[in-house]
Amino acid sequence: MTSLALRDKKLLWHPFTQEKKAQPPLAICRGEGSYVYDDTGKAYLDLISSWWVNLHGHAHPAIAKKIYEQALTLEHVLFAGCTHEPAVQLCERLQAILPKALTRFFFSDDGSTCVEVALKMAYQYWHNQGQRRPLFISFDGGYHGDTVGAMSVGAHSGYHDVFKDFFFKSLSLPYPDTWDGDATVEEKEQAALKALDALLEQHDKISALLVEPLVQGASGMRMCRPSFLKAVVERVRAHKILVIFDEVMTGFGRTGTTFALEQVGCVPDFLCLSKGLTGGFMPLALTVTTADVYNAFLSDSWDQAFFHGHSYTANPLACAAALASLDLLQATSTQNAIRAIHQAHKEGLALLLTGNAPIVHTRLRGTIAAFELTQPHQVRQQLIQNGLLIRPLDDTLYILPPYSTTPEELLGAYRSIQHILTQASRGTEKKLAFRVKV
Repeated sequence: MTSLALRDKKLLWHPFTQEKKAQPPLAICRGEGSYVYDDTGKAYLDLISSWWVNLHGHAHPAIAKKIYEQALTLEHVLFAGCTHEPAVQLCERLQAILPKALTRFFFSDDGSTCVEVALKMAYQYWHNQGQRRPLFISFDGGYHGDTVGAMSVGAHSGYHDVFKDFFFKSLSLPYPDTWDGDATVEEKEQAALKALDALLEQHDKISALLVEPLVQGASGMRMCRPSFLKAVVERVRAHKILVIFDEVMTGFGRTGTTFALEQVGCVPDFLCLSKGLTGGFMPLALTVTTADVYNAFLSDSWDQAFFHGHSYTANPLACAAALASLDLLQATSTQNAIRAIHQAHKEGLALLLTGNAPIVHTRLRGTIAAFELTQPHQVRQQLIQNGLLIRPLDDTLYILPPYSTTPEELLGAYRSIQHILTQASRGTEKKLAFRVKV
């Protein structure tokens, strides 16, 4: 264990970690491109974009430069009663690439909070019109964050059971997750739609539907078909129920389009954005909504105003990072890289299957690839030992790299994974000689 890791173990409490059994943390000292480096100089290919936030590679100079320039001008100002150029410009830029109905932007600080904002806005939208609608609909396995409201609508994710006494009531639907060659997908979709119809018939006090469009992230990169999600939205809209798309993970190119909603063909009443918003540099989130929702809060009475905020709302440094990240995202080179990553995923998954790796249920959406291990092993440490930064979700191994990752790097990683999995399935602990990068 390195000196930095030892100092960490004496003081720190890490997220989503059973500290009693945890391996010593990786002591990361710097990042460059698609790699991070530990305090011995060893490189690790970041195949999960450091929890899905890093779009363009670590320490990207264009984003760092914009943050530096902004820090010399205005580091922060309260956003109640004030505004500033980076915040306004960011919303103008986003409005230009979002559906025309999404016109109002509310800043917060992270994915959980922007979902919480959407839930509160949806509830108060009806309240301000004299209607009490305390119910929400979400999907089994949906994870929307760790604040109390986000946990309530993610009650069936398996992450929050200890806190169930705090939850408000939420209605849950079966999620028809699917994969390559899934012969049962239509049957699962019809069962889910039938369950939705039953809920809509039984309950008339529903504020909104909340969904991670196309991909449920934390429950194992579970994917559904766009046509199914469109059918769900059409049903709830017929009952005058609002729609919230949680694109905290799926936004900014991850599913192959700038936003997953483009593939669904529906415009939600609320769009939640975070993670990749600043390219992985700083915490920032947005809840984007419609003029209809915004207008429902306009009144001579303070009681109908939206009371929510935090000290660092619309932080100028984070907004500057987001503007620089958008510039990079819209560059032709990045769009080409997104397509190249998708193609490399296809080839990599085929390599695993033809190489008899112990996997099933391969699936791919844009730059997100995943599969299940049929012979579960504790492979994370072997992956890390071989320079691959991957954090499996139970028996699901997924790959979601930064857009700076080349096809050669990605295919090299797949070859490493194939070797590690096949060796593990034979009960060996043989160390792989192949390195992704020296």
